Amino acid sequence: MEASTMARSLLTAPPPLRGPRKHPEPLSSPPLRVHARFTCPISISNPKTSTSALRLEKNNRLLTRCSLDSVETKADVPIEKRFPPFPAVMDINQIRNILPHRFPFLLVDRVIEYTPGHTAVGIKNVTINDNFFPGHFPERPIMPGVLMVEALAQVGGLVMLQPEVGGSRENFFFAGIDKVRFRKPVIAGDTLVMRMTLIKLQKRFGIAKMEGKAYVGGDLVCEGEFLMATGSGSE
Repeated sequence: MEASTMARSLLTAPPPLRGPRKHPEPLSSPPLRVHARFTCPISISNPKTSTSALRLEKNNRLLTRCSLDSVETKADVPIEKRFPPFPAVMDINQIRNILPHRFPFLLVDRVIEYTPGHTAVGIKNVTINDNFFPGHFPERPIMPGVLMVEALAQVGGLVMLQPEVGGSRENFFFAGIDKVRFRKPVIAGDTLVMRMTLIKLQKRFGIAKMEGKAYVGGDLVCEGEFLMATGSGSE
C-alpha cells in the first residue's frame, strides 16, 4: 500500500524547476581562420572530410615553409648576379660582315633579336670613351640625337642588307627621315636598345619604309620613320 502510494506521488509530482540555459562564454582570442585549397568539399556533418581537410592544410603549410626556406630571395642575391646578359643573335664580327661602317661610325654593338625580312633589335653601349663626348658636351656628356638616328638606321641596314629583302652593301642608302622625336637625353653609361621594323617595301622602285624606336631602361628616348633606298653608287 505504501509502495503504490509512493509511486503515484512520483508520477503526479511536477517536473523539477530548471533555470535558463547558459550559453558558453566566447573565447578571449578571435577564432582561427584557416585558408586552404581543398580538393574535396568540406562537410560539417561529416567529420571525416573535415579532418582530412585540416590534415591537408597542415601538410600544405609544412611544404610552403620548407620551400620558402630553400628558395633564395631576390634580396639575398648580389646585385651583380641579378641581371642576365643580353642575348647575342649577331655579335660584332657578324655585324661587321654585313654593315660597311667602321670606327668611329659603327654604332651597333650587338643584335639581340632578328626576324628575317621584318625586324631587328640592336644595342649600343654608350660609354664616356665615345669620341663625340668631348665636344657634346664637355660639362654634360649627351649622345647627339643625329647619332641616335644614325644608329637606328644601321640597325635597319641589318634588316635590309639580307637575302630576304634583296639589298646589298654596294647599293644601299639612307634616303630620309620623318616624324623624328627625341624624348629623353642619352648619357654615358646608358645602353641604347633600338628596334627597326620594316613597314613597306617596294622592290620595283627600290624603296623601303621602316619604323624605328630606341629605348633606355624601357623608356622611349627616340622614335621616327625611316626611308631606305637601293641604287647605284653614282646616283
